[in-house]
Amino acid sequence: MPEVNLVPMMDVVMTILTFFIILSMTYTVGQQSVNVQLPSTDSGTSLEKNPDPLIVGLNEKSEIFVGDKAVNNDELATEMKTYLETNTQGAVILKADKNLPYERVVQLLGEMRDIGGERVSLAIEDK
Repeated sequence: MPEVNLVPMMDVVMTILTFFIILSMTYTVGQQSVNVQLPSTDSGTSLEKNPDPLIVGLNEKSEIFVGDKAVNNDELATEMKTYLETNTQGAVILKADKNLPYERVVQLLGEMRDIGGERVSLAIEDK
């Protein structure tokens, strides 16, 4: 009965594996890093301070608030336009109650984005 001798094949596989291990080690050890001085937070600060964002609140009852004042959609649009025209670097942030249906939050956020574009965002709670 003929037998298949696997020892020579295993020797070849181990030799190839050893070759690739040594090759990969020489490439990772020999890599040189580029000496770059990264900017610090002190040197990158702007002299111009961004204005405080306009905070829009949406409570559990789907009532819209700007500051402490309850507003409707038309008044919100007027407030946002006025704020964005006077503060060219300003942002509008929507703080919505977490118990609201997501559809309502997305609807109001979409209406706000139609007015303010990329300067409108949704606030999240940091835990």
